[in-house]
Order: sequence, then structure tokens, then C-alpha cells
Amino acid sequence: MNDDTQLIAQTLAGHTAAFGHLVEKYQDRLYNTVVHLVGNREDAKDVVQEALVQAFLKLESFQGASAFYTWAYRIAFNVAATHRRHRSAMRSAEHAHDDGGDRAADGPEQRIDRDEQCRQVRDAIARLGEEQRAVLVLREIDGHDYATIAEILELPIGTVRSRLHRARSQLREQLKQVLTIDQ
Repeated sequence: MNDDTQLIAQTLAGHTAAFGHLVEKYQDRLYNTVVHLVGNREDAKDVVQEALVQAFLKLESFQGASAFYTWAYRIAFNVAATHRRHRSAMRSAEHAHDDGGDRAADGPEQRIDRDEQCRQVRDAIARLGEEQRAVLVLREIDGHDYATIAEILELPIGTVRSRLHRARSQLREQLKQVLTIDQ
């Protein structure tokens, strides 16, 4: 019996502090992934917290067919997707008023350029479709292999590969357009 299995068994037996150990073990890892899915640190904290609460409430349904992290990630992915849909609907109403404006340059020019490039990459990732964004984040940011991504997203490996290819192509095109405009 591995450590996660033991902690799950203890939690189900009524020792809820054992679930706290699972939270400590996986919350940062979930957060680092979710922040790329929702595009905002505060929202990512909320999504991870909600996902872990749901995982606790649904723990009896955990079958052990996959790793606990994979199961918890799937819950977090679903919560993040729901969150993005709600946030997107709210943003569309506010979009006309949120133009960005000029920002004061209070740091060296290189830092500003680097920050702007990071923002452009984050924005380009955020513009990807939900399916492509999830696969791209899991592979390129989290470093998961295709089999793990397939397990997390409950997809065939071939679908993971094709979505990743499409995501990379779309990201490349978006960034090419941004770089062309700014030069």
C-alpha cells in the first residue's frame, strides 16, 4: 500500500487530518498547473481550493485505478473549465471598459520587454481552445508524458498528440502575428 492509498484509507476511516497530508503534498503542483489554465493567480487559488474540497467530498468514489494526483487533477481541470466559462461570460460584458491603458515604465527596458513577451505568451495560451490549452499546459509547462496526459484527460494517446500538435501550431501562429506587428 503506497503512502497516498494509506492516507486515503485513513481519511475514509474518519481521520480527516490524513487528507490534509494529501493537500500538502499536491496543492502546489495543482496550483502551478491551474494558474496556466485560468490565467490568474488569485483565481487559480480559488479553483484549487474548490477542487480539493470536491476531492474530499468525493473521496469515497475514488477507485484507485489511477494515481490520486491524476484523479485530483481531473477534478481541478473540470473546476477550472467551469470557472473560465463563468469568467469569460463576465468579461465579455466588461471588455469595452477594460482597454489596458498605458503603464508607467518603472524598470529597465529589458525587464519591460521580457514582461511584455511573457504577457503575450500567456495571452496566446489563454486564447487557445480549452482542449488544446489543457494538453499544452500539461506537456510543455508541467512536463507530463503523453500517457499521463491521456490518463488525466481521459483521452486516447493519439488524441493527445493531435491536440498538442494543433495547440503548438496555433500558438506559433499567434506569436508570429504578435512579433510581426510589434517589429
